[in-house]
This record gives sequence, structure tokens and C-alpha cells, in this order.
Amino acid sequence: MLSKKKNTKQSSLFLGLDDMLNQKHPMYILANKVDWQLFEDSFSPLYCADNGRPAKPIRLMVGLLILKHLRNISDESVVEQWSENNYYQYFCGEQVFQPCEPCEASELVHFRHRIGESGVELILKESIRINGNDSNDPTASIDTTVQEKNITFPTDSKLHRKIIDKCKKIAEKEELPVRQSYTRTLKKLALNQRFRNHPRNKWKARKADRKEKTIAGRLARELERNLPPNSKYQSDVELFNRILNQKKNDSNKVYSVHEPDVQCISKGKEHKKYEFGNKVSIIYTQRTGVIIGAMSFRNPYDGHTIEPALEQVERLLGKKTIKTLIGDRGYKGKKHVNGTTIEIPKPFSDKTQSQYQQNKLKKQFRRRAAIEPINGHLKTDHRLNRNFYKGITGDNINAMLAAAAFNFKRMMNIWKSSFCALLKLLFEASINKWIWQNNNQLNKTWAF
Repeated sequence: MLSKKKNTKQSSLFLGLDDMLNQKHPMYILANKVDWQLFEDSFSPLYCADNGRPAKPIRLMVGLLILKHLRNISDESVVEQWSENNYYQYFCGEQVFQPCEPCEASELVHFRHRIGESGVELILKESIRINGNDSNDPTASIDTTVQEKNITFPTDSKLHRKIIDKCKKIAEKEELPVRQSYTRTLKKLALNQRFRNHPRNKWKARKADRKEKTIAGRLARELERNLPPNSKYQSDVELFNRILNQKKNDSNKVYSVHEPDVQCISKGKEHKKYEFGNKVSIIYTQRTGVIIGAMSFRNPYDGHTIEPALEQVERLLGKKTIKTLIGDRGYKGKKHVNGTTIEIPKPFSDKTQSQYQQNKLKKQFRRRAAIEPINGHLKTDHRLNRNFYKGITGDNINAMLAAAAFNFKRMMNIWKSSFCALLKLLFEASINKWIWQNNNQLNKTWAF
């Protein structure tokens, strides 16, 4: 059920946050720039009108999502810091300081599920609007990066051990009979699997791996026999069998039991040969530096990500503005997509382009490299490096929230730098005035 709207016009007996805070602070300015009524109108139909417990205010939940990726903190941390930070509370719509936590951390999970990908895309759209005309750049750069999932490095031994633990938990929960738990056997196998790189232990570790796979298969088959037909664990059993039957060189392998949709992506990095997650496409304006598109994919060829990425940009901006899209050589094979020209670095051997056009393209190719540190900032500052959200929907939500936080942070830095520049001008003017007054005083003294 929707919560009752607060009367913000009613004056408080004590000083409110509006009077206490620094009105030049970037967080204060951002709170007054965001169109919160847009989220109210869009997300209100997702709630029941007159049934159930009143929900938390929509502005509070949207503000917490933005703050989480803006400050690169977890759900638990943003809820805890909210009760300590006046600017966080003002950003989320509070008029007076609240010394308690606004909600449980799990309520952010439920809110993300409620608004879905379309609601998070609305937050990204608002972050683009905040940047004004800077988003209307006809030339943009495109690049793909890997968004790693929150899983350990996958090995067959880890997967088989996870299957054994899952089968035991399901049997215990449903009170199913288990002929043998293999507890002592698995403890011995774990000892044999240590130090597998030592020449004397290789054969022992391999034998233990085979034995562990055999035990996982036995428990999975026994669980399948004891479960009733059309059980809610049927999909889990099918996943277990898929893991047990997959070979070394199979395609579409399963790398995690709790995240079966994870892809193995090789980007040719020297320090990290394989990354386990999904691919994210970023579109970034060349001249102004605004992220106008962020979309999640599984692991397609880079050229196949251009068309849906451009459709998202047109949906976010409300019009078609990109005429030229600059990419790297990973987009080779695509020249025109829906009226947009795709340019990649290439030698100019033909005579169809003038020297001016060639120099212009070379400058754009050099400028395209600026998107690489942007990917780094998204990963280190806005939670794109490690995705903790579940499933394919979580991949899409995390990518768009990271891009929205980057756009909000960009405008906050602009407001901060402009305020510092104003202070610098005022300081220089006061110094110049003091020097002029002292010079006049000295001149009068010497004249006397």
C-alpha cells in the first residue's frame, strides 16, 4: 500500500535540514535538481491503493538506490550511513534529522524487484536529463567491458562439492531418506586434494576429484528418485545433472550453481585471461563526457550489441541524436546501423576522403580512448567491478545504476568546481583590493 504523503509546507518548531545545511553543497543542489515527481508518478501504480502495510516513500527508496552506487557502498552500509548523514536524509526527502535507520536493507532488494529494469532505466534517463544539453552530442564513443559476477574462480571440484552440499540440504529440509552422507569420506578426499601441483600429489588429487564426482552423482540421482513428481526442486536437479554431464570443451558450460547464467569471457588481458560474468556496452559522448547508454548482454560479438544499444539511447533521449559512433576494432564488420555511421581505426589508403576528413577521424579515434578510464571509474567507484545482484535482471540493473551514478557524480563535480572557482575569484579580488589600499597608503606617506 502507498504511504501517506508528508506535508512539506508545514514549518517545524526547530531548524529543519533546509536551514541547517550548506546550500552550495553538491548533494544539496542535486536533491533540488532531480525530478522526484517523475518517480512518484511512474512507480505509484506498482503499489496497492488501500491494502496491506504502508510502504516506504518512493523518494526514499529511489534516493537510497542512487546513494548506494554514488558512494560505492552496500545495501547495509547505505542504510546505516543514512542515519548518520544529514545530506543523505535531505537528498531522500526528509525535512528534519532522523536518528534511526530508514528501512531494512532487504527492502531495497524488494524495491528493485518491484520497479524492474524499466524503473532503473528511468533513473538513468533522469541522470542524463540532469546533465542538460551536454547529452546532445552527435558523436559518441562505444565500448564493451566485462561485469564480473560475485562467484569464485570455477573448478570442477568446487562445483561437485556444491552439488553435494545442496543435495544434503534439500534432503534435510524435505526429510528425505539418505543412504549415506559421505561425511568422513569427503573429509579424506579434501585432504588428498590439497597441494595438487606437487609432483607427488597430482595422481592422488585427480583420483580424489573422480571420487568426489561419483559421490555427487549418487546423491543427485538419489534425490531425484525420492522427490515427488513436479517438485519445486526439479530445476535444481536438472542443473546438477547438467553440471555432472558437461565436458571440458563443451560450450555454454555452467560455472556456478547459484548463478548458472554466468559466461566465461576472454578479453585478451595479460593479467586476467578469463573473466566470469557478462558483457556491458557503454555509449559515451565524445565532447561532453556523459554516459547516454548502458546495456547488459551475455557474450555476443561486439558488433551485435550496437543496434540494441542505439535503440536504448534513442529511448532515453527521446530522439535520435547520434550520427557517428566511434568504436575499436572489436566492432569490425559494421559500417552503418539504423542511419548511424560506425567508424573504427583503420589505415587511410583510399583517396575518397580529404586530408581534413582523415585528420578529423584520427582525432576522434584518439578521443575514443577516453572511454577506457570511464570503464575503470564505473568499476572502482560505482560498483560495476563486482555484481552482487542475482540473475540476468540483476546484471542489467547493476549496469544502468552504475552509469546513472556516474552521470550524477559528473554534475556534482561540476557544481563543486564552479563553487571553488567562485571562491578563488572572490579571494583574488579581496587580495587585489588589499594590495591597492596598501599601495595608496604608501603613496600618501611618501608624498608627505
